[in-house]
Amino acid sequence: MTEQTYCDRLVQDTPFLTGLGRLSEQQVDRIILQLNRYYPQILSNKDAEKFRNPKVSLRVRLCDLLGHLQRSGERDCQEFYRALYIHAQPLHSGLPSRHTLQNSDCTELDSGTASRELSDRGPMAFLTCLGLAAGLALLVYCCPSDPKVLPGTRRVLGFSPVIIDRHVSRFLLAFLTDDLGGL
Repeated sequence: MTEQTYCDRLVQDTPFLTGLGRLSEQQVDRIILQLNRYYPQILSNKDAEKFRNPKVSLRVRLCDLLGHLQRSGERDCQEFYRALYIHAQPLHSGLPSRHTLQNSDCTELDSGTASRELSDRGPMAFLTCLGLAAGLALLVYCCPSDPKVLPGTRRVLGFSPVIIDRHVSRFLLAFLTDDLGGL
């Protein structure tokens, strides 16, 4: 499967974007102004005036703008998507091309989700970690003081801070150093 370009995405999204009530007059004006002010090479002053003309219906102006961007090239289409994200984020997340990207193996737009913290993974991950910590605590406190079993357990616990988060490892190391002094 080939990667979809921004121009291809704009062709796919045009019917959705030009649908009745999708984009308000203010949102379209903000997008046009952003493309004109920050990127005058994308929309000249003359083009911006043409696409903001209130005498022409919003749908016609939007169709003209999207056609202009498609003819202009990949970078211009990409900047349109950036402006759309800034000024109409809920609409941007509902675009048909975004659903196509999310259903495929392409994760270009969602690359940040792979590096979520443990706290963002939900209650089951938290309960699993809590259960693991409680199990280790029970193992240490309730284990018989058999000299053959306990030193092995302490060795395992001694290496566990490498794996466990740094906040928990401070307490584990403090426990081990206090307890090892008594042996």
